[in-house]
Amino acid sequence: MEVLRVKVVFMYILAFAFSFVPSSINAHQLPPSPSPTSDGTALDQGIAYVLMLLALALTYIIH
Repeated sequence: MEVLRVKVVFMYILAFAFSFVPSSINAHQLPPSPSPTSDGTALDQGIAYVLMLLALALTYIIH
């Protein structure tokens, strides 16, 4: 029983000692992310142009 008590006291002391170690020792500061180059509207507009050209070609072929 005395050995268990010594182990518990030792663990409390060890935990108390590690509580003073800063948690940011191994922290990495990431560089800021780059701003987005497009918000997707250019892609949507490109798809719309392709679909309009496809519709125009289909109507030309059908007539």
